[in-house]
Amino acid sequence: MAKILVTGSAGFIGFHLSKRLIESGNEVVGLDNINNYYDVNLKYGRLKELGVNKEDIVSGKYAVSDKYDKYKFIKLNLEDKAELYKVFDENKFDIIVNLAAQAGVRYSIENPDAYIQSNIIGFINILEACRNFPVRHLIYASSSSVYGLNTKIPFSTDDQTDSPVSLYAATKKSNELMAHTYSHLYNIKTTGLRFFTVYGPWGRPDMAPMLFAKAILANEPIKVFNHGNLARDFTYIDDIIEGIGLIIKQAPNQQEEKKYKLYNIGNGKPVKLLDFINTLESEIDKPAKKEFVEMQEGDVYKTWANCEGLEKDFAYKPNTTLEYGVGKFVEWYKRYFNKL
Repeated sequence: MAKILVTGSAGFIGFHLSKRLIESGNEVVGLDNINNYYDVNLKYGRLKELGVNKEDIVSGKYAVSDKYDKYKFIKLNLEDKAELYKVFDENKFDIIVNLAAQAGVRYSIENPDAYIQSNIIGFINILEACRNFPVRHLIYASSSSVYGLNTKIPFSTDDQTDSPVSLYAATKKSNELMAHTYSHLYNIKTTGLRFFTVYGPWGRPDMAPMLFAKAILANEPIKVFNHGNLARDFTYIDDIIEGIGLIIKQAPNQQEEKKYKLYNIGNGKPVKLLDFINTLESEIDKPAKKEFVEMQEGDVYKTWANCEGLEKDFAYKPNTTLEYGVGKFVEWYKRYFNKL
């Protein structure tokens, strides 16, 4: 068992990962700044599931879970280097999983400063903390958006990623380069994960599944970009968490020249946007009012993950069907929002 820092622990993937790690017997410290990019009540709801109550959360102080004795949470900005160093010094972590970031491709066009602060300054502070308070392994979130204007599919980690079409993508590519540098200079073992469209219970409200479900249930139109001529490698959250868990548990002994690793993590099967909408309609048992619109700035036509690296090194095998995954998401969505 290990002592693990999960940054972005109040986020979608961070919440699910924290829960899985605690239940597997690890000691977990969750960190998040709980920013208002989307409804903070959803973030507090996730933390409540981890046994951390909103009223117990104070910036810079640990809130102890009343549900899991091996979980505590601290509200903190990664940009606050001194406080971050303090957390590293106090806890002597074995493994860092950095999932904290300013998310959202489209929002990066409106508010670029937030991405530089969180995704660049925040990430260099994580790297510096790993250098000054040595850890066994740093695992960090990258994104399929780094493939940008690539036309070769499926996307492979051997492909060029020099054509990002959003600042968000550019910051994620920067993270990969920064991690490579620190692995080379300071012998830090780093593993970057290029996530492909993740969905499931407790998902982000700015992403298609939540936006679509909300609109369908409210009898409002959904915007179908590029007239539906889009495809995404939709990946169910449990498959993502399984993949990260395998890396944490059995990371291969990397030789010094291979301290830096990079993987795609996705379902490996692109789904047409209209097929996803059809599945959602079927699970909700209600048709969507579709408004077909043009392509959005910063979007790409198709994402498709080549996951051979993860399959080879960790026997990663996503096995959740779209029908099952969307069904579980809809089940949660109705239950959560009925409570509200």
